[in-house]
Amino acid sequence: SLMPQLKASIKDLRKTKTHAARNQAWLSRVKSAMKKVRSAKSSDAVKTALGSAVKTIDKAAAKGILNWRTADRYKSRLSLFANKTAKK
Repeated sequence: SLMPQLKASIKDLRKTKTHAARNQAWLSRVKSAMKKVRSAKSSDAVKTALGSAVKTIDKAAAKGILNWRTADRYKSRLSLFANKTAKK
């Protein structure tokens, strides 16, 4: 891609890269937390992982990285999974 010519555009590109990297890191953190819930062996481990995942998802939503509806959907699906494993 072409590099920006204007000084302000160069600064904007630098800022965009920083924000994109930060957002990617948060999304990775959210996905890892969700994987921990799904891969937990015992129901106690699922409960602790679920609490941690919900906290991470809420923080990402508060920062604007996830839409609040997406965050709610993720939390709902993880809760359904946790309830299924608790009944077994």
